[in-house]
Amino acid sequence: MAENSKFILAGGIETHYHEAGQGEPLLLIHGSGPGVSAWANWRLVFPILSEHFHVMAPDVVGFGYTKRPEGIHYSVDRWVTHMIDFIEAMRLERVSIVGNSMGGALALQIAHRRPDLVDKLILMGSVGVSFPITKELDQVWGYTPSFENMKALIRTFSYDQSMAENDDLVELRYQASMQEGFQEAFSAMFPAPRQRHVDALALPEKALRDIQIPTLLIHGREDRVIPIEQTSWKLAGLLPHVQLHVFSQCGHWTQIEQTQGFVDQVMGFLKSGPVKR
Repeated sequence: MAENSKFILAGGIETHYHEAGQGEPLLLIHGSGPGVSAWANWRLVFPILSEHFHVMAPDVVGFGYTKRPEGIHYSVDRWVTHMIDFIEAMRLERVSIVGNSMGGALALQIAHRRPDLVDKLILMGSVGVSFPITKELDQVWGYTPSFENMKALIRTFSYDQSMAENDDLVELRYQASMQEGFQEAFSAMFPAPRQRHVDALALPEKALRDIQIPTLLIHGREDRVIPIEQTSWKLAGLLPHVQLHVFSQCGHWTQIEQTQGFVDQVMGFLKSGPVKR
């Protein structure tokens, strides 16, 4: 479970999370890849950000080491409610949120539903508007466990194709997807046809235009899973208080392929002055 590992009861769910640092609270919400957990998603940036902020990275229910209640139905509403319950269980009055991919969509949903809880948003390779599902995202959500399938997914996620030749990395992610309960939950989340899951994560345009929270969009130009033209570019035209930063030679894993650049963008945005409402 890696370092700074803790549990807290959030909305009746025993929720696993990582916590470190002091100062302004910062919530990191991971994406929806097979075998993903908060630590797998944020392990490179968590130690850096926690030198400047009070950082929390929970495992969203159904992922990682958060308990999976028997008979639970996974849905956007369930995930958003769980994250709001987590914020309240941690007794945070307001928090800035960094959301990756599906986590970005959850962050937008939280901002729409409970704007009183959110200071700033940082959305990385984020879903949040409806778009025709890519074959790459369909493959991610339709993953069945095998070493070769995980190698293919790492190749899909990355601009740097040599990452897929790192057998240690492939084995690490493959074994994570094979842990007890992980694949069973994952396979129940995104059954085919999968376009409906993209649509469920999206907010209506009016709702996006109504979000008054300062937002930074970060996207890899070569992202094939969540293409920038169909997502962040659209969000940049809808959200009222928004900035967009694009990394060239970067796929879906901005925080891994452009770690320092990603941290620099996050730090600069969060420290750019008080929120005006």
